[in-house]
Amino acid sequence: MDVFVVEGGRRLDGSIRIFGAKNAALPLMTAALLTDQPVTFRDVPRLDDVDNMMRLLAELGCHRVNEADGPSGKIVLHAGDRTRSHARYDIVRTMRASISVLGPMLARRGEARVSMPGGCTIGDRPVDLHLRGLRALGADIQLAHGDIIARAPGGRLKGARLFLGGTFGPTVLGTANILCAATLARGETVIESAACEPEIVDLAALLTRMGAKIEGAGSPRIIVQGVESLGGAEHTVMPDRIEAGTFMCAAAITNGDIVLENCPADALMCVMDRLEAVGVRFEVTGNDPLRARCRVTSSRVLQPVEVTTQPHPGFPTDLQAQLMALLTLADGNSVITEKIFPDRFLHVAELARMGARLHRQGATVVISGVRRLVGAPVMASDLRASAGLVLAGLAAEGTTIVNRVYHIDRGYEQFETRLASLGARIVRRDEKDVQ
Repeated sequence: MDVFVVEGGRRLDGSIRIFGAKNAALPLMTAALLTDQPVTFRDVPRLDDVDNMMRLLAELGCHRVNEADGPSGKIVLHAGDRTRSHARYDIVRTMRASISVLGPMLARRGEARVSMPGGCTIGDRPVDLHLRGLRALGADIQLAHGDIIARAPGGRLKGARLFLGGTFGPTVLGTANILCAATLARGETVIESAACEPEIVDLAALLTRMGAKIEGAGSPRIIVQGVESLGGAEHTVMPDRIEAGTFMCAAAITNGDIVLENCPADALMCVMDRLEAVGVRFEVTGNDPLRARCRVTSSRVLQPVEVTTQPHPGFPTDLQAQLMALLTLADGNSVITEKIFPDRFLHVAELARMGARLHRQGATVVISGVRRLVGAPVMASDLRASAGLVLAGLAAEGTTIVNRVYHIDRGYEQFETRLASLGARIVRRDEKDVQ
């Protein structure tokens, strides 16, 4: 198993390009199940989760038809075989986004069998909202032997008015599932309390290119007019706002000077607002605010802030750990409240091993800034916690060894290589070689 060995104390400087968004790419890829024509995706990140999604789609009869060594980030998917509709546990367990195949398969094939999904250990993430939405569209759904078994009576779903709000806000993957399913349903579907995330807007853009009729994507109400069939299309995946936010925090925690190309600044307004309050400075240029050039610098003295994670356009839960790492070095007491996944705090104990002063009370953590962090062996618990621990290691005195970096490989392409290109001292090693 690999680890990252990080020698802290290096100021980051240079320029990198933000890659396509994992959280957008995975639901986008499942949309290829909605048509019998090829769908071309560009700027798809090269990640373990993307590889696993391609394996899953291949099992469902949707194959990659372009050469694997073709243009970087280009994938062409073609769903030729409609007979295989069982998403098995051995692949689904590797990532939460596997549930995204449920809506497209049910809509086009009239049936689907999907194992309950896995993913990061960040707290309870039930799929009841997905199932409630599909039932509203007329699906007959049963649970058997760990699988979700869904059928559309008569082979086709029916449009409906449905509410997708949950205890911790709208469901992003649930919205993606229902949106895909509604494109081929009979009549009109109104999705109330839909997720407003940019990744949903990106999915709606692809579906529209395929011939779907969608209004309101990016707002809490999405209206879909069902069509008889969808065709092929070409689509460029939006830049990864979580990757961009992670590198913003990396610049700040090292007092660095980083230029982010292809930066989705317009999708990061809340993040940039909170970071500006900390003392981070941004210079955004370019004609497209979703693919901008953003220079990131910071003050030497970081200010404490209060942050609450919320659904978009609020502060994203996927940047909570990275911000927490930054705030361990702020001059005062900061407060982070997690409203999306209240148990997403396994990184707190690991940051404490590095000298951070943290106090958790339920869904809130109080961070009392310290003058320095000290390198230590730490254990990554999930994808974004892993990134937060790497950032802490970049600023710490001495050596930090981050274990279980396979989590990072699920969501950050060539993370250590790109950090090294900015001046970081970080290498990947087999854990046996650093014991």
